[in-house]
Amino acid sequence: MNSDSDLQIAGDILAVQHLLQPAPEHPATVADFVGLARSLAEDRAQWAHVVQYDAASRWYHRLRTGPGYEVWLLSWVPGQGSGLHDHGLSSGVLTVLEGELTERTADTSRALTAGAQRVFAPGYVHEVVNDSLEPAVSLHVYYPGLTEMPMHHAQCSPARRDVVSA
Repeated sequence: MNSDSDLQIAGDILAVQHLLQPAPEHPATVADFVGLARSLAEDRAQWAHVVQYDAASRWYHRLRTGPGYEVWLLSWVPGQGSGLHDHGLSSGVLTVLEGELTERTADTSRALTAGAQRVFAPGYVHEVVNDSLEPAVSLHVYYPGLTEMPMHHAQCSPARRDVVSA
């Protein structure tokens, strides 16, 4: 018996075929999409060279596509925001790559700093704003790919200030 664990392996573990399943080529679960976003976030060489900042409107760039999903890169200068919206039939993962963003819903307002991730279901209504004094960059994975972004006109909270919509 091992002092660290009661688990013992007998025989050739590589002979157990069900343990040797190939990794899926594309994400298929929420955890897979979160993992995809996290791995892209950690690999600055995949995205840092394409980031641009635009004071007139939010900048965005489709970074990658796969079977049924899209990955978007967005930049936010101070004061820019998405406006209150949902993502239609798409689920998503939002990952802050640099800077800080604020996410507002009808009930809450939360600061999202670099490394923070938010997973949302279809129809989730929120707005994302750069309330800081520094630019921010975020990565968005949508499944299925984003086909609509309906805007909503109700205020998120009494503390909400007007933002530039893109």
